[in-house]
Amino acid sequence: MQIAWSKVVKKMATAKKRKRKTRINSKAKKKEAVARAVIRKGSGKIKVNKRNLSLFEPKQIKSFIEEPLNILPDVAKEVDIDINVKGGGVMGQASSIRSAIAKSLVVYSKDAKAKQALVAYDRLLLVDDVRRVESKKPLGTKARKKKQMSKR
Repeated sequence: MQIAWSKVVKKMATAKKRKRKTRINSKAKKKEAVARAVIRKGSGKIKVNKRNLSLFEPKQIKSFIEEPLNILPDVAKEVDIDINVKGGGVMGQASSIRSAIAKSLVVYSKDAKAKQALVAYDRLLLVDDVRRVESKKPLGTKARKKKQMSKR
């Protein structure tokens, strides 16, 4: 009876040692836009909301998003990145996508030189922009604008 149990325990031990697929998650924010990136080993494919990055229009925004990929081309060629972005406007989403890509590439490469290269190019690649829209206050039409005072 003990021999049978030892075989079962060995089988269970070998089953737990399976390699898991390594995925790295990163998140970036800009105004109301939130981008979540999942990076894994692959062939250099980048998808934003299940669409290829090559289909992005206009070209200025596409090139803006591709900046971290151009700074770290050797790392970018060996990974696949899936990005999900919600909220905000076009440029806010583009900025958050760009930042999420840069953060995930730095974590994947585990290289201090990669981080330094991105910070030297643009600090906002790795640091989220904390500015948010201020809330509206009473007696005004906007956050700080108030009704004009009348003397008479």
